[in-house]
Amino acid sequence: MNLWISESSASRQTALAVGCTLVGLLLAIGFRNFPGSGSNALAGFMLGMLLLAIGVAGFLTGGKQTVTIEPGRRRILVEDQAALGTRKRTILFSDIQDIGIGFLGKRSNAVMFYYLDLRLRDGTRYPLFAPGRFFPGSSDRAVVEGWRERLRQYLAAGAEP
Repeated sequence: MNLWISESSASRQTALAVGCTLVGLLLAIGFRNFPGSGSNALAGFMLGMLLLAIGVAGFLTGGKQTVTIEPGRRRILVEDQAALGTRKRTILFSDIQDIGIGFLGKRSNAVMFYYLDLRLRDGTRYPLFAPGRFFPGSSDRAVVEGWRERLRQYLAAGAEP
């Protein structure tokens, strides 16, 4: 079976962080506390500060995530490269108990991100192709169902009877 490598879109994450930062700055400056401006100005200022904090956190934690599924070695490697450093995680096929599909968002907002929800034998869950990382196809449930089926085939290929 073939090696499967997928990379997230760091540029889309950066664009989101820039957008939050700029809108946050505009709101914080535009609604700074003017005498007699009331609670609406405070709410606008606080929203601006929240968006600014989200934008800065996006710069620090955002980056590129690379998921490498190695059927021959029966493992999944996840590498996160961010401003704060690089983290690596290895998940052995034998540690995966089940593969579900998770989602983030609302249909009413027309923004949905799907991901593989790995349930591991130790009881923990791990979001593979994590939402907010902007993996190509993550907004299409049918694509993510295809990912799940492909991973299930990889898991079954070397499983002991």
